[in-house]
Amino acid sequence: MNTYRIQIEGLVQGVGFRPFIYRLAGSLKLCGTVENRNNGVFIFVNTDAKSLENLIERIKDQAPQHSRIEKISVEKIEDIRFSGFSIITSGNVSDDITSISPDIAVCADCLADMELQAHRRGYPLINCTNCGPRFSIIKGVPYDRSMTTMAGFEMCVKCSKEYKDISDRRFHAQPVACNSCGPFYTIHYNNRNDNRISHVTSIASLLITEGSVVALKGTGGYHLICDANIEKTVENLRISKAREGKPFAVMCRDIYAVDKIGFLSDEEREIITSWRRPVVLLESKGQLPLSVSNGLNTVGVALPYMPFHYLLFKELKIDTIVFTSANFSDEPVVISDDKALAEFPKLAAAVITYNREIYNRADDSVCRVIKGNEFIIRRSRGYAPSPVKLAVKTEGIFGAGAELTNCFALGKGNQVILSQHIGDLKNAETLDFYTTSFKRFSKMFRFNPEIIAKDLHPDYLSSSFAEQLATELKISIEHVQHHHAHIASCMADNRLNEKVIGVALDGVGLGTDGNIWGGEFMIADLCNFERAMHFEYVTISGGDKVSPEPWRSGISYLNKYAGDAITGMNTLKIREIGMEKISLYRNLLNKEINTCQYSGAGRLFDAVAAITGVCLYSSYQAEAPMRLESIIKQGISRSYDFEIRGNEISFEKTITDILSDLEKEKPAGEISTVFHNTVARSVVEGIKILSRMSGIRKVVLSGGTFQNKYLSEKIINELSGENYFVYFHNQVPSNDGGLALGQVAVAAARRVANY
Repeated sequence: MNTYRIQIEGLVQGVGFRPFIYRLAGSLKLCGTVENRNNGVFIFVNTDAKSLENLIERIKDQAPQHSRIEKISVEKIEDIRFSGFSIITSGNVSDDITSISPDIAVCADCLADMELQAHRRGYPLINCTNCGPRFSIIKGVPYDRSMTTMAGFEMCVKCSKEYKDISDRRFHAQPVACNSCGPFYTIHYNNRNDNRISHVTSIASLLITEGSVVALKGTGGYHLICDANIEKTVENLRISKAREGKPFAVMCRDIYAVDKIGFLSDEEREIITSWRRPVVLLESKGQLPLSVSNGLNTVGVALPYMPFHYLLFKELKIDTIVFTSANFSDEPVVISDDKALAEFPKLAAAVITYNREIYNRADDSVCRVIKGNEFIIRRSRGYAPSPVKLAVKTEGIFGAGAELTNCFALGKGNQVILSQHIGDLKNAETLDFYTTSFKRFSKMFRFNPEIIAKDLHPDYLSSSFAEQLATELKISIEHVQHHHAHIASCMADNRLNEKVIGVALDGVGLGTDGNIWGGEFMIADLCNFERAMHFEYVTISGGDKVSPEPWRSGISYLNKYAGDAITGMNTLKIREIGMEKISLYRNLLNKEINTCQYSGAGRLFDAVAAITGVCLYSSYQAEAPMRLESIIKQGISRSYDFEIRGNEISFEKTITDILSDLEKEKPAGEISTVFHNTVARSVVEGIKILSRMSGIRKVVLSGGTFQNKYLSEKIINELSGENYFVYFHNQVPSNDGGLALGQVAVAAARRVANY
């Protein structure tokens, strides 16, 4: 009989791992201890070699559902004699850290307890070892109650007994609480407050049924909810929130209600019912008012994930509610009760709070299924802060991210820990969220910056923060070109570290030549890249006005390829902006006033959306491409002409063909489909040329344009059919939300290579 120390690394805290080990040791009649440390779960046990092997196999096979074991290390140590097996107080012995669990949707057992347990009947914050808040309430590691926002709630006798009972599902469940001792909900309405949960849900239900908006505190921030079937209410909410044209997500009572409004594949059904409970983009069946998705053919749908959601739907007679983040314009989602109570009565008939602090803000995550696989569009609640493992050491590298859909990243060991979705760094409120989150992550994960990786663009707020931090700490900065970071992000996502053909398609990113890139074909590894091919440059004027005004891209492409003939094209839908405005803008282009050279796929999609009249003005990011995608007609295989001229892909013939189709009064849906086919064919042809030149057959696809399901699946199918190895994102978004991962991966590879 010897003494062994077993270290288990990975997602092993906040998921019931210590209770699992305790019960397992008891069943095997082993003596020893188990504890949380900031660098994993540690087991000290008296056993022989055969029993040790059995223990390790049982740990691997029977680990808690939401855990993820990255590594198990075993070491024979100096003999210690134990009597019995116990969970001991957590210890902090190194700067290494273990993973922190994302927030977990309420489990079926807790929903049953909410009906049956006397002290938890109707308790809207019920949880257990297998579910409940994690990341949103944690302040530090190891994961103990004292390190969460539950620290101020003293357990009652019943909860304390459950917490200490090895046979109970709430054994060492840190947020454990009940009606007697836990946090509680309050509804604030008509200058009154009521914290009786049956009153809270009945009043909220009545208000929603009558067509009012209600503000509701969620896991990682507030939501605004209303009846999704009352068009006027949805429209008023859009106006009040300054949401303009952006689609609203909805929450359905159950999976049967989801089936009524959206088409569900097996993969989509699995994701939407998973413990992560993201918003999933589904093809709409057109059953909801147009004001919900605002004309798109998709609808973002979530299922209930908090106990309160189930209690509310029990009162409601409707199956679907609008379920949108409660924020104002581009500000972060609200988490402060004081701010909610001060601001939301202006647009909501009631505000529903609970008196447990949200420490870490976390928006709802958004996913869609592409080519049968989960594809993350926004990575936050349920996913963050789960790390991505790399094959190279990342310790001490900070990835600052980009400007839009920002997410930063920290390197620890050989992992990259990505923050939750931060948003667009365009105002003081979001920058404050960014800086506060960086400080909290640094403390929580014991992160000490050694290298800072940032985008080439000097005017990004993330770049300014990075420069300031580097100056304060006197550490070096690694500049990473935007699209190289995209490719590196996808490589890191797939654990690639070799030369690949990388295609990065997005809206904007500063290139090494000072122009704005976005249609890039690279021969790249993690250290460096060669820009081997790109979409043809087009001159566009307007600076930041380019994104919200797709007509600028439209006129720019027409000016380049049609010139003065624009004035005679009476079928042009873009003429709706007025010929005077068109003439003035063309004058700016021809005189090169406030112009830049763009090679971006996003600008090409904007141009086609504007030329066809699908979208002349965008009220939210990427609206024009999204509207183009939403009108695609299945079963159309033809494509327009394009040319590959040296290292440039020219869409001159594409634009000419589109103008011809407009003259023939072809519907916009058909033109959009043929255009998508053209872009897909241009990408495939470009890759084939580069593959013949380089001999490389591994292809990496990244950038926000690849959120387009039709385009991505068409490219992947064609490449796979010709035996290319195609790599796509699966753990992080392809948009700028995954960029920080690429920045860290590039900096880590360059450090190893002494680049």
